[in-house]
Amino acid sequence: MTQITNEGLVLACSAIAASISMLAGLGSGLGQGYAAGAAAAAVGRNPGAKSDITSTMLLGQAVAETTSLYGLALAFIFLFANPLIGKL
Repeated sequence: MTQITNEGLVLACSAIAASISMLAGLGSGLGQGYAAGAAAAAVGRNPGAKSDITSTMLLGQAVAETTSLYGLALAFIFLFANPLIGKL
């Protein structure tokens, strides 16, 4: 049986942390899909307000997308910068 080194354990935990941080994209994608569907329904009910509805939807989706970008940034930090390796 081979022994797990400290560095191997930190790398494995970093990969797990990166995959968990990418779950932020799941919620963001679901929220953006729901917002786009609601905006399409609103435009269907009131075509005259299309520009207002579209601009509000795009602003909300840009705010929701930041969650995914933060998760992606954390995943890159865990995978490539690996701040925990220096603590060994």
